[in-house]
Amino acid sequence: MLYPLSYRGAVDILSDYALIHKLWRTNMPISSLPRTVIILSLVSFFNDLASEMVVPLIPVLLASILAAGPVALGLIEGAADAVASLLKLWSGRRSDRLGGQRKGFAVAGYGLSNMTRPLFGLAGSWPVLLLLRSLDRVGKGLRSAPRDALLVDVTPPAMRGLAFGLHRAFDNAGAVGGSLIAAAVLSWLGQSLTQVILWSVVPGAISVLLIVLGIGDRVQRKVAETPAATLPILPWSELPKPLRRYLWVLMLFTFARVSETFIVFRGHELGMNVVTLLVLWAMLNATKALTSIYGGRWADGTGKEPVILFAWAGLGWCFLGLGWVSTQAGLWFATCLFGLFAGIAEGPERALISDFSGEKYRGTAYGWYHLMVGIAAVPAGLLFGSLWHALGAEAAFRYAGITAICAALLMHFWAWSARTGKNI
Repeated sequence: MLYPLSYRGAVDILSDYALIHKLWRTNMPISSLPRTVIILSLVSFFNDLASEMVVPLIPVLLASILAAGPVALGLIEGAADAVASLLKLWSGRRSDRLGGQRKGFAVAGYGLSNMTRPLFGLAGSWPVLLLLRSLDRVGKGLRSAPRDALLVDVTPPAMRGLAFGLHRAFDNAGAVGGSLIAAAVLSWLGQSLTQVILWSVVPGAISVLLIVLGIGDRVQRKVAETPAATLPILPWSELPKPLRRYLWVLMLFTFARVSETFIVFRGHELGMNVVTLLVLWAMLNATKALTSIYGGRWADGTGKEPVILFAWAGLGWCFLGLGWVSTQAGLWFATCLFGLFAGIAEGPERALISDFSGEKYRGTAYGWYHLMVGIAAVPAGLLFGSLWHALGAEAAFRYAGITAICAALLMHFWAWSARTGKNI
């Protein structure tokens, strides 16, 4: 019998192999997940296959072709995420008001992103790249909250951690494939960065076709007591208190978890060539994929909060480690550890939102989740890039590590306790 987790630290849980093995074996098999979850996971796989043929090349384009540095990278990634997040609240709420018709938002979002990304290689300056990257993220803003709500709509509560874990695993697996394909094309076929980026249109088109043909126009849901079209806008003050606290902590954590493309930028500073950087990016996403499903299963078995707490604390130490790295070998090791902890956190972070939201406000809750993270994205990216520019990579990553550990402490002592009035 599992005893209350508040009486054990997350490190003790991880070290107890027998407990973890028992939880793994007693969770639902992946084959029992709804078909819609599998289709959406495949959509994310091919979308990220396309995306990661492009995104890890952005730091290289900035540094070697567009003559820009870490501040420009921070502005591009921060502004892009902010644009996406502002739209996520609108699209999530709109999908609620349409009675759960979420597919159209997903189709539009995936379509826009995959039409925009191939143009990255044609950008003649970093402001043009900023515009294109922002359009790409507009697509992400349209699709993310409705898609996350759709995953919850079709998945039983006891399996939502696994559903999000599987989705994130496929997403990360696509990132592995995309960066390896880009590395292979650059290394063996001798094509240019622009040509590699243009080839991303192929897996992107597959992802759009999958969601258009593989998912019905409307997933069957229970009829809400209030007609969907008359649902009022859900203001911040009416969100459940635990959700508001959790979102504030997520905002703080965003100041630590800046764009992972800075890891690639660090590799470029340490002398890695383009192909090696793509393989490093592939390894980062491979480690995330390896632990994403595990993190979801663990969250379903023990509760989402302790898993998030453990992963965030681990990520904090990983950021500190990235700050100490001064060799290529050290960067490989620190990036691998970072990916393992990041994968554990991804599924539970999103699944936890479903614990706070009712059926009528599910899309809106995910919209607020993405919005709060996006609000912090621009200042977080600029602050991290500015610290890097003024004081170096070591200072920037150490700042991120301290911020992540502070967020983990707040999660435990403030946000977590608001769930029931005590630790659980």
